[in-house]
Amino acid sequence: MDNLTTITSTILTSFLASFVEIVEAFTIVLAVGLTNTWRSAFIGTALALIVLAVLILVLGPLLQLVPLTALQFVVGVLLGLFGMRWLRKAILRASGYIPLHDEEKAFREETEALSKQRGLGRADYLAMIAAFKAVLLEGVEVVFIVIAVGSTHGLTLYASLGALLACVLVIGTGLLVHRPLARVPENSLKLVVGLMLTSFSVFWTGEGLGVSWPGEDFAIILFFVIFSAFSAIAIHLLKSGHSAVAKEQTL
Repeated sequence: MDNLTTITSTILTSFLASFVEIVEAFTIVLAVGLTNTWRSAFIGTALALIVLAVLILVLGPLLQLVPLTALQFVVGVLLGLFGMRWLRKAILRASGYIPLHDEEKAFREETEALSKQRGLGRADYLAMIAAFKAVLLEGVEVVFIVIAVGSTHGLTLYASLGALLACVLVIGTGLLVHRPLARVPENSLKLVVGLMLTSFSVFWTGEGLGVSWPGEDFAIILFFVIFSAFSAIAIHLLKSGHSAVAKEQTL
């Protein structure tokens, strides 16, 4: 029987990571639909989903041919790169070194750009391309995370369930309110996802190298706690340094 801790962490990681990516894609698709035509938005989205489906159909069988230990090592390293990138940005944003991501601002900028294109003869085509690119780029990250998080323990179905729940929640809420989901604490979510991906990365890289972790799957929780403590300390130190620099500049 699959370990409940692994199943729960797989679903949660996939859900949170997918939620963040889908919110960003939905913001652009919504802007396309409201400023141009919903037909352009739907066509662009549908084409991107077809490409993503082909990607899944190709990658799924290929991964089954890779030995488990090699797969765990490769996936662990790649997840580490993803996780540390998310973690770095989240820490810098939380400490004030780079601005927080603003979905309302992104929506306004995309709406203004699409509005300027509306008078052009290729307006529908350009709007469709905008929706296609948004869904494809964010979708590729979702597909990678779902496959990576689920494949090493044969839990791709659970990882897919987490992504599906995120998709239904974002699209359902967004269509209901017809606004970008600006109140979602995206930076906090990215921080948590970065911590989870990094924790999975260390665990699976170690397993790929033949390490037997104490407590087995519960070691993931320990790594999460360690990285959380490190991140909290880093945010505190960076925030203090940023405040000191700001005070000096005002003098």
